[in-house]
Amino acid sequence: MKKALLLKSALALALATPLLASAESQLVTGAGSATARLDFRVVVPRILFLAVGTGSGAFATNTTIDTVTFDYTGNPAAVGTGAAAAAVTGAVVPVRVVGNNGQVTLAASTTGALTNGTADTIPWTEITATTSLAALPSPTIPATGAGTASNVTLSSGTRITDRTANWTFSYANSAVVAPGTYGTTNGRVTYTAAMP
Repeated sequence: MKKALLLKSALALALATPLLASAESQLVTGAGSATARLDFRVVVPRILFLAVGTGSGAFATNTTIDTVTFDYTGNPAAVGTGAAAAAVTGAVVPVRVVGNNGQVTLAASTTGALTNGTADTIPWTEITATTSLAALPSPTIPATGAGTASNVTLSSGTRITDRTANWTFSYANSAVVAPGTYGTTNGRVTYTAAMP
C-alpha cells in the first residue's frame, strides 16, 4: 500500500512539474483575444567603487598604484623657496567614486611623514590637493593615521553617487631639507571610501 501511494505521489509530481515551469497561456476558441503575462525582476547588488589614478575610467578592480613626483634636480636653487619643481609627473590624478546606497565618505590615511630612508622627513602638510569638482573633494592628508572624512555629494538628491574629478597635487617646498628621494618609506597615501 505504501509503495502504491509513493508511486502515485511521484507520478503526480512528475506530471505537475512541467506546469510549474511553464509560462502563462490562454487558449481561446472562436472570436476574442488571448493573453499571457510575464513578470520581470532586476537584481542590483550594493556597489561601492573608488579609483584614484589609473583605473578611474574602467569600472573594475585595478591594482596599479600611481606615483606623483616633484623633482628638483633641474633647479636645486629652488629647494625651500616655495618654488615649483623643475619636473612634476603625475600631479593631476583622475578620481572616480560610485556608490548606490546613500552618502559616500572619503578619507585619507598615512603611516607617518615621507622619509628618504634615513631620519630625514617631509611632513604631509607639505602635500596638498585641489579638486576640479567641489562635489568630489580631496580629503586632507593626515600627518599619520586616518584623517577626517569628506562627504562626496550625492547625485541629484538620490542615494546614488557617481562623481568624477581631477585632483591636482602640489608640494609647498617651504623648507630646505636634506638630500634624497623622499617617499622611499611612508610615501603612500591610502584613500578609503565608505558607504552605509
